[in-house]
Amino acid sequence: MFARRLTRLGRVSIGMTATREATDPRTEDGPESASSTDATTTVTVKCTGHVRTELGEDEFEYAFAGETLRAFLDDLFEEYPELQEMLIAETEADATHSGWAPTPEELPGTWTKNPIGEQTIAYARILVNGRFNENERGFDTELTDGDRVALVYPFMFCC
Repeated sequence: MFARRLTRLGRVSIGMTATREATDPRTEDGPESASSTDATTTVTVKCTGHVRTELGEDEFEYAFAGETLRAFLDDLFEEYPELQEMLIAETEADATHSGWAPTPEELPGTWTKNPIGEQTIAYARILVNGRFNENERGFDTELTDGDRVALVYPFMFCC
């Protein structure tokens, strides 16, 4: 299964049931050796549905270099590549299901959609502190220590 991850804060973040411990190479020289642009953020990751089944955990802490949802996802997908396939749509067709209601010609307010490659597949969603990332700044949403990132799949299911 997946290894534990030793964070710079000296805590072990459990990403999976571990059979061995792995030291994060970013921690070898300690936090004082990190440059100011190499900030480490620790978030709580909550998983539902197929994501929870795949990882075998419903909640864990995760430390990564950076301060955005994009940096978090890049790091997480490097460690767990199967999650990218489960969550991220590669085409517009992957992001939309035929059962969705048609979009009106003019939408109220300032609706924008995440660009291709930054959309979740139909029924999957990524939330930051309980809000869909699309309602924030997409993958450029800023994260701070203690934020909650939810990986939700399936988002909904209908017959």
